[in-house]
Amino acid sequence: MGNTEITTTPELKVIDAKPKEKLFSRKNKRALTDPLSDNNPITLQVLGICSALAVTVQVKTALVMSLAVIFVVSLSNVVISMMRKQIPSKIRIIVELAVIATLVILVDQILKAYMYDVSKKLSVFVGLIITNCIIMGRAEAFALQNKVWPSFLDGLGNGLGYGLILTVIAFFREIFGSGTLLGYQVVPQALYNAGYENIGLMVLSPGAFILLGLIVWVQRSITKKYVE
Repeated sequence: MGNTEITTTPELKVIDAKPKEKLFSRKNKRALTDPLSDNNPITLQVLGICSALAVTVQVKTALVMSLAVIFVVSLSNVVISMMRKQIPSKIRIIVELAVIATLVILVDQILKAYMYDVSKKLSVFVGLIITNCIIMGRAEAFALQNKVWPSFLDGLGNGLGYGLILTVIAFFREIFGSGTLLGYQVVPQALYNAGYENIGLMVLSPGAFILLGLIVWVQRSITKKYVE
């Protein structure tokens, strides 16, 4: 009998590779855009109220505070996300506070060096960014469970949503309370000569609280999505 050659074909290994997620997939877009309206950290989640009442007398201070929060929440989300697999569960809050505090100190020193007058107006509220519920909440609820890019978008979106509300409140408070906008007089002098007076309530915290309540009411009246 002749020798018969037995040939075997190598088995093909099937690799079940997950498709790479796009940078601006639907999920990532929602992480960025939802906090601007549908899931705004101030008007819906009712977080960061103290600074919304305290630093919105002028648009300039509100913008600087907004930029500071955007910087801190975005970068803290990135750092926490990068370290999420190495952070022990029992000390995660301490690590989050250490990261956030480092970024806040950096922001505070930059403001004192280049915008000292605004730094004095913001006073202790820059330091209180460390305990801002928005920043701690996003680090704990999102950055610890997600990759770096979605965490950055989530932080950026929440920072922009926070800044949007602060700027709107400051816009009306400065115009009606001081007659100015970014330090420039916008209410004509003729109105003052005719007897017009600035609304003193707008430069006080209750004025900001009233404006914030109106914004919440308008938002929920338009969307009609939220049921208490």
